[in-house]
Amino acid sequence: MIDVKELTRKFEDSTAVDQVSFSVPAGIIFGFLGPNGAGKTTTIKMLTTTLKPSSGTMRVDGHDPVREQNAVRRSFGIVFQDPSLDEELTAYENMELHGALYGVPSSKMRERIKDLLQFVELWDRQKDFVKHFSGGMKRRLEIARALLHEPKILFLDEPTLGLDPQTRNHIWTYIKNLCAEQKVTVFFTTHYMEEADRVADDLAVIDRGKIVARGSPKHLKELSNTVSLEDAFIALTGHAIRDEEVSATDRMRLTRKMWRRR
Repeated sequence: MIDVKELTRKFEDSTAVDQVSFSVPAGIIFGFLGPNGAGKTTTIKMLTTTLKPSSGTMRVDGHDPVREQNAVRRSFGIVFQDPSLDEELTAYENMELHGALYGVPSSKMRERIKDLLQFVELWDRQKDFVKHFSGGMKRRLEIARALLHEPKILFLDEPTLGLDPQTRNHIWTYIKNLCAEQKVTVFFTTHYMEEADRVADDLAVIDRGKIVARGSPKHLKELSNTVSLEDAFIALTGHAIRDEEVSATDRMRLTRKMWRRR
């Protein structure tokens, strides 16, 4: 479903992703782990067409994210790390807006919205404004919205960041059921190692732009001779605290460069 070969992305004098290669088969939950600044978000941005690679090749559902952007965008749904809902709209209106943007036929949209809001247990709150929702409710709505156009792949960038354990457990229950029932491929990042240990079928650990380990949670623990995935992660990536992947200054510099090129 996802195939990456020698993918590289450079930002001026730094290399965020350095000749990374991996593949993700259809219908599994795949965890992409790494410290801050390791290259996780940059990789997701390239796979989801918002950032062009410096070199290497990618295929998402058989399509090239650089040359076939529309086909790739139709194949995936995404839940960003930062909230992306319109809080001045209701839950139903947020879903409708997404459906219109993706060209979901109106004859199909109502039934699809109802099914998904029931799936994430928000149907009874469909007419409520999102600004009154809790963090967990917003996350569940974002997942429902990402699935509205029936994508084959769901990208989740730290989907449970800042949520309490009960809400995190509920969200992953929904995602695991989704993967099992609808055969959606899930590609996620998280800093909660116990979460990755519990839900991931397969993992890749990236550090300083390179894949340093790959395999099931059990394999990574055996590889590093550790008991927990958190201990395995630290053994593979070290104890040093890392900077954020792209600093605010770097983002401003990149934005200016993009505007100059237009």
